[in-house]
Amino acid sequence: MKKNQNSLKKYIVADKYGDMSAEDYLKSVMKVSSRNRQRLFRSKNVFVNGRPVHSKQRIKGGDMVAIRQFADDTYGVKPQIGPVDVLYEDDAVIVLNKPAGMLVHPAGQTDSFTLANFLAGYFQEKGQTITIRPLHRLDRDTTGCVLFAKKPEYQTRLEAQLKANTMHRFYQAIVMGTGIMEVYPDGCIRENIGKVPGMANRRRVDTKGQPAVTHFKLVEEMGPNTLLELWLETGRTHQIRVHMDYVGHPVLGDKMYGTPSRLITRQALHASGIQFQHPVTGQMVEVNAPMPADMQECMEKLKSYWK
Repeated sequence: MKKNQNSLKKYIVADKYGDMSAEDYLKSVMKVSSRNRQRLFRSKNVFVNGRPVHSKQRIKGGDMVAIRQFADDTYGVKPQIGPVDVLYEDDAVIVLNKPAGMLVHPAGQTDSFTLANFLAGYFQEKGQTITIRPLHRLDRDTTGCVLFAKKPEYQTRLEAQLKANTMHRFYQAIVMGTGIMEVYPDGCIRENIGKVPGMANRRRVDTKGQPAVTHFKLVEEMGPNTLLELWLETGRTHQIRVHMDYVGHPVLGDKMYGTPSRLITRQALHASGIQFQHPVTGQMVEVNAPMPADMQECMEKLKSYWK
């Protein structure tokens, strides 16, 4: 493993953190992920007052704790040349517009032709070695914004925003039925989501599941269908699709939680925007993805038919 010899992240321990273990300090104060903590201690790249220490080493106020910043030497996935629609990029992050029919990253028996593989190919063509670090996922047939971090410390800071619900993700969905605001005038669905026994990839509303909160507002009603804008307070698997089905307004074309549609070959769900605090500058960044052609065509057909 190559080391960036000039990159040490240093902290002076405040008195209130005295008597913590080095492991707890990295976790609670320096916000180092579990995976990276293990890597740092194993490779003896955690230092207290200039000396390498083990994870249980006690620290005290005034100590200087430093960790080695590693330069990436692997993409983490097989680089492949493919479609990469860049919505935003700088030295810290990149946001891509994912097309329908593509996984965000390898999973199960699929280890190629994913968004992560194509992003690795994009970096490779630019002569950059950057490990692929997606901050969140989208279902295979959901389109739109996916955020990636270019360094582990940026990933850690962005993951903290996800956990604190300060990273905002926006969606557009064409759903079945109308009148949803009459039943949910506050535009909020608060229903726990859990796994369906015996069906690993399917979810359902379950009082014993994980808390899930979906906010929405009505954009337009088109005959028997409705265009909604939604934003997530939590990020459960299939959250929007499960919640919409539960309230009687499944996403149009959703083969798992609704019914297939002649108007569109997939669920009409699009991650239209993402808003986050930049991991370096601290400034708010907002990135938007235009509605894909198949959803636009679907809306045009609905409007034309129900004039």
